[in-house]
Amino acid sequence: MQARRRRSIADYPPDTTRDYVLCAAVESARKIGNQWRLIVVRYLLERPMRFNELQKVACGIDPKTLSRVLKHLAGEEIIRREVLGTKPHVVQYALTEKGAQIRPVMQSLKAWGEAWVLPEISAAAQS
Repeated sequence: MQARRRRSIADYPPDTTRDYVLCAAVESARKIGNQWRLIVVRYLLERPMRFNELQKVACGIDPKTLSRVLKHLAGEEIIRREVLGTKPHVVQYALTEKGAQIRPVMQSLKAWGEAWVLPEISAAAQS
């Protein structure tokens, strides 16, 4: 089975993308922007964690999905995979310097969510 490749702007015909302006915010969101990636980054901002720790705190994420997310984030150099010198080998994941720079973005998302998203969820639950 062939892996599904994510489409980029280059995959679309030139006549449909002529007026497209490359946006740093949109391109950044493509790097970290899915639900599971944000959850993993959120917990790694607190401290380095092992696979099983991430699986427990990350809302019951499927192990295969977590593995795929970790590989993607490592490929983007947002996290690093560290093999600790113990027997049996223990693998720990931590943010790189590049990944740590996401902290203010996550803080802004949290503030926006507290102001707009959580009140909507609370209102919907009460009705």
